[in-house]
Amino acid sequence: MRVALQVNVDHVATLRQARGVDYPDPVHAAVLCELAGADGITVHLREDRRHIVDRDVRVLRETVKSVLNLEMAATDEMKGIALEVKPDLVTLVPEKREERTTEGGLDVVGARARLQGMVAELGEAGIPVSMFIDPDAAQIDASVEVGARVIELHTGDYANASDPRAELEKLMAAAAHAAERHPTLRVAAGHGLTLLNVGDLVRLVPEIVELNIGHALVADAVFRGMEASVAAYRHAIDDGESRR
Repeated sequence: MRVALQVNVDHVATLRQARGVDYPDPVHAAVLCELAGADGITVHLREDRRHIVDRDVRVLRETVKSVLNLEMAATDEMKGIALEVKPDLVTLVPEKREERTTEGGLDVVGARARLQGMVAELGEAGIPVSMFIDPDAAQIDASVEVGARVIELHTGDYANASDPRAELEKLMAAAAHAAERHPTLRVAAGHGLTLLNVGDLVRLVPEIVELNIGHALVADAVFRGMEASVAAYRHAIDDGESRR
């Protein structure tokens, strides 16, 4: 089974919000992504609504034909929205108002009791939960303990490293731990991935079954067009798999 490509369309909404108009529409972007072969659409509904807004999530739920992944903080407000909209997957992420983008993984170990209740409530509504975590064995084990079916390994440190070998080794060890200790757990990865670094990640971490890519893909789409950008990332992922 090939590695799935989930496209995050948040930054199409960022461009829209910069002018306070109704275009470009992330829903339109999502349609183009799916037509180009994306396996799913990801959006992060932030507390401050800096890019994706409530309307986007609701319309995407009506239009996405593949998988709709809703990234959100573990708050009562967001839980209520998820229970109403019923995305195909909820990914719980840390969130700070002052950050430009998510800066690291969720501390599942430190918030085990609170997260367990939220995962259970979402699960009862038929919504599986993923944890966006750093590549750390303790965080993986805690994610399983609270009921997560998926983990998404934070690849930001790998993407930003001047010498990525050490960060790749962390990702390799974490993914291997997940596969060995929790064989039914799906391992995804994302953050900061580009055409230049995604191939080595896929090649060296075969446990990864899904990638979330947003900012770089949308930035490339400014020059290539959305469909061509999705196709380029699909090719880079497939090429990484072929070189294992």
